[in-house]
Amino acid sequence: MKADSRHSTSSHQSDSLPSVPGPLLRQIDAIVLITGIVIGAGIFRAPSLVAANSPDRLTFMLIWVAGGFISLIGALCYSEMSSTFPNAGGDYHFLKIAFGEKFSFLYVWARITVIQTGSIALLAYIAGDYLSQLYPLSAFSSAIYAAAIVSLLTLINISGIKFGTGLQKYLTFLQFTGIAIIIAAGFIIGPAIPVESMDVVVQSRPTNTSSFSMALIFVLLTFGGWNEAAFISSELKKGSKKMSKVLIVSILLITMIYLLVNMAFLHVLGLNSMAATEAVGVEMMRATSGDKGVVLIGVIISLSAVTSLNTTIFTGARSGYALGRDFPLFAFLGKWESGKSTPVNALLLEGAIALILIFIGAFTRSGFEALVDFTAPVFWFFFLASAISLMVMRTKKPDLPRPFKVPIYPVTPLLFTGFCGYMLYASLTETGPGSLLGVALLIVGYVVSLLLSKKEKGSVD
Repeated sequence: MKADSRHSTSSHQSDSLPSVPGPLLRQIDAIVLITGIVIGAGIFRAPSLVAANSPDRLTFMLIWVAGGFISLIGALCYSEMSSTFPNAGGDYHFLKIAFGEKFSFLYVWARITVIQTGSIALLAYIAGDYLSQLYPLSAFSSAIYAAAIVSLLTLINISGIKFGTGLQKYLTFLQFTGIAIIIAAGFIIGPAIPVESMDVVVQSRPTNTSSFSMALIFVLLTFGGWNEAAFISSELKKGSKKMSKVLIVSILLITMIYLLVNMAFLHVLGLNSMAATEAVGVEMMRATSGDKGVVLIGVIISLSAVTSLNTTIFTGARSGYALGRDFPLFAFLGKWESGKSTPVNALLLEGAIALILIFIGAFTRSGFEALVDFTAPVFWFFFLASAISLMVMRTKKPDLPRPFKVPIYPVTPLLFTGFCGYMLYASLTETGPGSLLGVALLIVGYVVSLLLSKKEKGSVD
């Protein structure tokens, strides 16, 4: 699951949308791309929630290290799958080979109704939380900002206006500038006033609210997105066998950056102050640089969230379009406005679902946390399925050439499967009632897949 999911497609899409003209990416390009996909606005929101679920500083930092380790184990598994089956469909392609058409349909359904739309709402709430720190509107300030941003970006995409690559690069540069400012402020400037004197509501957290499982859910949410490398495995100049190196280097780099950011937060704010705020970056800059620093970091982080959000809206609608093209029941999603080069109906449905989720989140204690509850079980269910698919494909196609083989097989994939199973269990038992809504939508998708299969069987007979 990813608060900053920026790339989504399917193997069906590769048939219905323009194809890539051949391998174009160098290894360094792929590392920069994956790092940019993973490191987004989530690192400015998740640390406060991890702090709220950590009993002490050491545990807090170790949980981030654990997130990097789990991601690294997963990357080794994905390296084998993406090098053996390089395809623009990524997870969709792996699941289709391992478990068949019906299960792969369920995955696309989940992306449209839960995973992708949930990510859109998550990112919108991050922007809303930070904008509310700069200019609060009401008790529902974050939700109002979130809904307005989603509506505006959806309309922009419907109109056919796209963020140019130059603008995307500029906004990505601002995002990493914000990270650099946070690290520098934490280690070089330091707090201008003692933490105890800050205008932050600091409350001691009851020890019984600490939860390693919940903390890990938020950490892995922030690490989410490295698996998107599977989508670009067929585009590496030196071949998909180099994907393992790309993934390992990317995750090590991401882990190092995350540890530096969190060490800076801890140094300036401390664990309790981090846990007491929904905009940890703003509170840190208030402590180190005053109001000017607050405005600067607030604007940068909000733009970072909007950048990720726009890309998530753009790519997510393509999944809906592919579903409409391949399944007659959803044909209305397959409408493509050639003049604007946009899947209008898919964008409208995606935006509508995201707005409903934002509305639901507005009546919870925290919209961001409610949406994590909503998306986590479904996300980890399919991540678990992808982990199992590696072993299934080894059994189904044992003689197929594998440019990269996961080390210490089957221990490594079993370890990753165990991690995914634990996260699925934790996301069902530790999260709030929002998780039930996500699971319910997945069950609806399963029923729809059965109806489609029955209809196809009837038409054949």
